[in-house]
Order: sequence, then structure tokens, then C-alpha cells
Amino acid sequence: MGRKLLYLSFLISFFAQSQIEQGTSFSEAIGKNIKKYTKNSQKAYVEQDYERAEFLFDSLINNVVNGSYLDNFKVRKRSGRKIELYKFDKPIFLMTYASWCTPGVGEIPALNEIAEKHYKDIDFVILFWDSKKNVRESTRDYSSKINIIYVDEKENKNDHIVEIMKHSLGFPTSFFIDENKRIVDVRRGVLHPYNEKYEISFELNYNSFLNGISLLKSFSDEDKEHLASKRNP
Repeated sequence: MGRKLLYLSFLISFFAQSQIEQGTSFSEAIGKNIKKYTKNSQKAYVEQDYERAEFLFDSLINNVVNGSYLDNFKVRKRSGRKIELYKFDKPIFLMTYASWCTPGVGEIPALNEIAEKHYKDIDFVILFWDSKKNVRESTRDYSSKINIIYVDEKENKNDHIVEIMKHSLGFPTSFFIDENKRIVDVRRGVLHPYNEKYEISFELNYNSFLNGISLLKSFSDEDKEHLASKRNP
């Protein structure tokens, strides 16, 4: 029985990995389009055409990024130990960040509350592009239900995937990723004045996070229903 279970586990892992490999990776999908997007987006910002800039971002996400698969690369935990992104086996809420980004006063408390409620179903991950020292100093207020990881680009000078992941969409940016590592949606952080009142900042961020989590959970439920229908035609 033990050998059968081990073999079954191997088959499930193999087919899941094969499914990921058959899809287009995030770095491949966005790598073909990022130069044109960056050029047009910068032009829109120079002309202060923010509506155009937002349209370009949404178009890139909806037509290029969504449906691609998260690349698997090595990151470090807060302890410094290396792990792979694919170690997270639940649907993932992944936010990219850096220590020089200043979160709104209600952002971290809002995310902590969301994570406390949904961590059993979703892996909450904050990916810092930073050094170990800066990450430790910047993440003291996050809930223990949130996984803090980081990539020090000084260690990854020749890593094309890391370069694209960091520099293509900016940060903070939130990725909503299903359990097969397929990107369901990508959203920028909530923008509002940093002197905004706590209550307003909390509510804006909470609603934004919850909306994305609800979308991610609905995709996960659809996948389960699809799998069940295949097993029981």
C-alpha cells in the first residue's frame, strides 16, 4: 500500500508539472511584449495621459499575462534559506515589494486580516526585491500567516527570469495564481495619498485584497468542479 501511494503521488506530481511546462511561462509571455508596452506606457506618463497608461497596463495583463504560468525560481526565506516558488502548493497571493516602497497606513493591517481569515486555503507570499537586512527590518509588522521571501538581485545578476519578474511591472504588484501556478490576474497596489486616514486606507486595501482573493477562490472551485466532472462523466 505504501509503495502504491508513493507511486500515485509521483504520478500526480509528474502530470501537474507537465501541465505547467506545456503552458506559456510568465517570463516568455511578457518578454515578447514588454519593450513595446514600456515605450508606450512611458510616453503616456510623460504626456500625463494617466487613463491611457492604465489602459495599456490592463491590456497587457488581460491579453498577455493572464493565463501564463508563474516561473519557478529560487528565493530566500527570511532566515536566508533557499526555497523554490513551487514549494507553495496552494493557490498563491503573491505581492512583489521592496523596502523603499512606503505602504499606505492601512495596507499591512488589511492584508494581515485577510491572511488570518484565508491562510488555510491560500498561500500568502510577499516577495521582496532586496537584501536580507532590509527585508528583516521592513517586515516586522506582517502576520505570521504571511510568507516573507526575498531575492537579492546582487546574487542573481545573470538570472533572466528574475530580471523580467522584477523590472517588467513595477511594485507593489499583486499576482493571483491558482494551484497549477497559472496566473489568474495581476493588479497594482492601491494608490491614495500617504496622509490618508487609517480607516480609509484600511478599507480601500481590504476591499482590493478581498476582491482578488474571491476571484482566486472562484477559479480554484471551478478547477475542482472540472476535475470532478472528468472523473465522473
